[in-house]
Amino acid sequence: MKPYSITRRLIATVLLIELASALCVTAVALIYEKHTHFRSFDILLRGRADSMLGAVQDAEDVNDNVMLDGTEVSVPSEDMYEVRDAGGRVLGRSANWLGDSGQFKQDARDGIRPHSSDSSHASFYTASLNGRNYRLIRIEGLRIVDPGDKGGGIRRYVAICYGSPTKRVWNAVLRTVGFYALSSLAVLAATGVLMSWLLNRGLAPLRELAAGAAQVSVTSWEFSPPESARMTKELTPLIVALDTVLLGLKRSFEQQRGFVGDAAHELKTGVAVLKSSLQLLGMKPRTPREYEVGLERCLDDCARMEQMVAQMLTLARVEEGEAKATADFKTSVDLRVEEVAAQLEPMAIANGTAIVTRSYLSLVARVDPELFKLLCVNLLTNALQHSPLGSTVSVDVQRCGAMAELRISDEGDGIAAEDLSHVFERFYRSDPSRSRRTGGTGLGLAICKAIVERFNGTIEIVSKLNEGTTVAVYFPLANEAGAETGDSSL
Repeated sequence: MKPYSITRRLIATVLLIELASALCVTAVALIYEKHTHFRSFDILLRGRADSMLGAVQDAEDVNDNVMLDGTEVSVPSEDMYEVRDAGGRVLGRSANWLGDSGQFKQDARDGIRPHSSDSSHASFYTASLNGRNYRLIRIEGLRIVDPGDKGGGIRRYVAICYGSPTKRVWNAVLRTVGFYALSSLAVLAATGVLMSWLLNRGLAPLRELAAGAAQVSVTSWEFSPPESARMTKELTPLIVALDTVLLGLKRSFEQQRGFVGDAAHELKTGVAVLKSSLQLLGMKPRTPREYEVGLERCLDDCARMEQMVAQMLTLARVEEGEAKATADFKTSVDLRVEEVAAQLEPMAIANGTAIVTRSYLSLVARVDPELFKLLCVNLLTNALQHSPLGSTVSVDVQRCGAMAELRISDEGDGIAAEDLSHVFERFYRSDPSRSRRTGGTGLGLAICKAIVERFNGTIEIVSKLNEGTTVAVYFPLANEAGAETGDSSL
């Protein structure tokens, strides 16, 4: 998809809206100006027609007719007029009168109708005469001959038709509308320039924030948002999100770097031990029994390294979501630990310890079954390895509000307070001298924590020296069904 500019889209959108508004204003202005100017033009025509009516005088003939006094007539050269009496006799007309032309008659046949009327005696027409548009008014007036005679004089009715070209009216309308249109275009152009400047200035904090974020790399995690971005309210959520993401990435890279370093150190130590054992066997001739013991030691060291590599792969799959069971919260398991306890029963017997389980029936939690089994195996194995002869390891599964609680307690030596905050770190062992005896790699609890956090659970460890250790794991319940308890000793 082709990239686009938000700034350009905003400017284009606003300008299009303004252009549509300007067109609407221009259209309204055209309608209004046309109405106003033609109404004024009609009033002007009515005044000129009334002047023509005032120029109709007594002819002072024997028939008491009326005539049009030419000295009283003064009209623009473009205007035309005609005055007739009631009998249709032409009293006067302008030299450019076109009312009797074929064009005017054709317009009449095509249905020229009154446009409006200022009074009951006036009618307005529009007509195209000789290729020019005219506005015409027809009024019927009354002139009285010898008003001083008996009976009030003689009444003479006259009809006046007066027309004027509409070109100058349209020119005035178009000039006014053109002014509105040009003004709108000028405002449109000014708005575009102003918006471009304002948006570029308004987006400057965002560009500065992007430049600051671009400086972050795997070797430099320092991210300091510019003050202009911090003072911009709309950018605050973005700054918070960047801080959170970068902090998480920094921790992830540091954790990965530490994991690689610790893994390399542990494997290097294992390889060095294996190499020294082989070198020791080859330093001088030995008996078959000595060779057998040495090879067994080498095999034990290989098995320990193999276990370490397997646990590192398991931890990587759990953390990266590549394990057999994914973190699908629709997956759930009945928290029954009897199967795991039975699986580890031989180990318990060999260590001279006992496993006691107490669990709720049908207590279903949102966790993958295979990963839950791996969690139980790691925690129980860790408890058995650190439990003295004749002690008991207790496994309790119970409901705690909306959470399912798995609690494993032993009666071992316990963990020192200063070591409790580090027990979930990879390759951490509070007593390295015992790792060879127990076979520990320092990854078991790290794997347990990764499994628990993957399914939105929590894990806690409480321990006292010479009293024992209790590990509590909490998972969200998958149902609200009731539960019953049962005890069994293995």
